[in-house]
Amino acid sequence: MKLGIMQPYFLPYIGYFQLINAVDKYVIYDNIEYTKKGWINRNRILMNGQDFLISLPLKKDSDHKMVCERELSSEYHPKKMLDQIKSSYSKAPYFKEVILLLESILFSTETNLFNFIYHSVKAISDFTGINTEIVVSSTVNIDHQLKSEDKVLAICKALSADSYYNAIGGKELYSKERFRDAGIDLKFISSDAIQYQQFKNDFVPWLSIIDVLMFNAKEEVKRMLKKYTLQ
Repeated sequence: MKLGIMQPYFLPYIGYFQLINAVDKYVIYDNIEYTKKGWINRNRILMNGQDFLISLPLKKDSDHKMVCERELSSEYHPKKMLDQIKSSYSKAPYFKEVILLLESILFSTETNLFNFIYHSVKAISDFTGINTEIVVSSTVNIDHQLKSEDKVLAICKALSADSYYNAIGGKELYSKERFRDAGIDLKFISSDAIQYQQFKNDFVPWLSIIDVLMFNAKEEVKRMLKKYTLQ
């Protein structure tokens, strides 16, 4: 069984969904510390030919709390964010169907940060035809005080994985030898260069999955989900 594990991210880039699509079971962390300057609650879209940051505002709280303990702020206005996206992509070829998907995500009644993002990941996976089982990390029967590689190996063992797929960015964090000793084949997934027409602008790479969906038919997106190499 091929397993992938990743943090939750708000409307992440296509590489995130390539990893989900590549495995049989995907674990999404809810019980990890929120990273203030990371991409958990923000991402980039195309606006006027350039990248533009969108983010989910959070209630003021300790930066050491876990993602599942953080809440959206009352300053989050889904209509405002949706209007920003509409103004950017209203003339995109697949705007009509994608904006309905985004409405279902942005107007979610969830105010818990993790639940909000989990709902969005599930919604986008369903929309793109990904049928991988998605598991919340806190439901896996392990010692959740474990960190880094130890925690990943424990999750792999608990879920009977014989292969573990990780994003290429983690290549320096994990030892193939240690995974091999545990009977697990460690693979790193590296996205191929993906490029498509963004109106008449110069191409801006690695934006939110929103951008990919706005400019590409579902069948093309499904092909893009397989455009990666394993190392």
